[in-house]
Amino acid sequence: MKRVYNFSAGPSMLPKEVLERAAAEMLDYEGSGTSVMEMSHRSPVYDKIIKDAEALLRQVMGIPDTYKVLFLQGGASTQFAAVPLNLMNGSKKADYVLSGQFSTKAWQEAKKYGDAVAAASSKDVNFSAVPKVKREDFRADADYVHICMNNTIYGTKFPYIPDTGEIPLVADMSSCILSEPVDVTRFGLIYAGAQKNMAPAGLTVVIVKEELLSKARAETPTMLDYKVMADNGSMYNTPPTYCIYIAKLVYEWILGLGGLKAMQARNEKKAALLYDYLDGQSYYRAPVDKESRSLMNVTFVTGDAELDKKFCAEAAERGLVNLKGHRSVGGMRASIYNAMPYEGVEALVGFMEEFAKENPKK
Repeated sequence: MKRVYNFSAGPSMLPKEVLERAAAEMLDYEGSGTSVMEMSHRSPVYDKIIKDAEALLRQVMGIPDTYKVLFLQGGASTQFAAVPLNLMNGSKKADYVLSGQFSTKAWQEAKKYGDAVAAASSKDVNFSAVPKVKREDFRADADYVHICMNNTIYGTKFPYIPDTGEIPLVADMSSCILSEPVDVTRFGLIYAGAQKNMAPAGLTVVIVKEELLSKARAETPTMLDYKVMADNGSMYNTPPTYCIYIAKLVYEWILGLGGLKAMQARNEKKAALLYDYLDGQSYYRAPVDKESRSLMNVTFVTGDAELDKKFCAEAAERGLVNLKGHRSVGGMRASIYNAMPYEGVEALVGFMEEFAKENPKK
């Protein structure tokens, strides 16, 4: 069986070792005589799986005991509403930094619940760079500041953690979580869809400071109330059981490689190979400001829409799939998440060189 190199922005590749272990345990998980996807979430066997998953994630990310870890459903987009419903209940003000489509959507959703403003935006440069913000850019009485740490569509990432002083910082880390070490204590809340670096689609992880619980407004739906979910160990209802199991295997895989420092080194090596190639030639153009370049999502264009289309089609024939850029920006996007091996990026760069030679621009 031949597997392709999947450069999809999500759902994305999972580590081969994780898939092989899941396949081996598919029919019989650790002698239980059943698959995890058939298992009652109230069973002792599954209770151990979800508790182990939380413990492993805490170990991988260095999450303090003063934070709750929640395994939820609904995707990161559901958190666009959950965050203001749970947190925007003091001054009923929140400041958003707009660095792409998803932070903009989060801001638009938050405006339904209070005084949410765009404190900074890079829309004027087509989100090709991350806004540079400082503490003075935020309202002193804001309930929180929100950022999207990595922007899958535009291929940008915050190269710094904004200083928000005493204001809780909320971050959507869907497309960069587990890619490198992060100081969790700099954030009041972190949320992430799991389908890029952690598990199949269907799981959303929320890491929230305990002191921010119990602030949900009265009309908050029970399923969006962080305290309810925390008090019930993420099992107020049936959680995405199989996704959590796969996430557990991914956490073990990361620890087996040496943790997030080792993962960062792997990711920087992959990204450097591709960016160095892009910077050393003139056929393709990388539209992102160098200081804001993402380690996870690399965008590039030829400058000719028809050539871009041909590139993606011929790449797919070579087993390099899902390289088409987002419909809103066009061009190409190589998502090189944790599970993408270095060899996959090597194959991509080799194809890019061949394509440039065989398809001279007019």
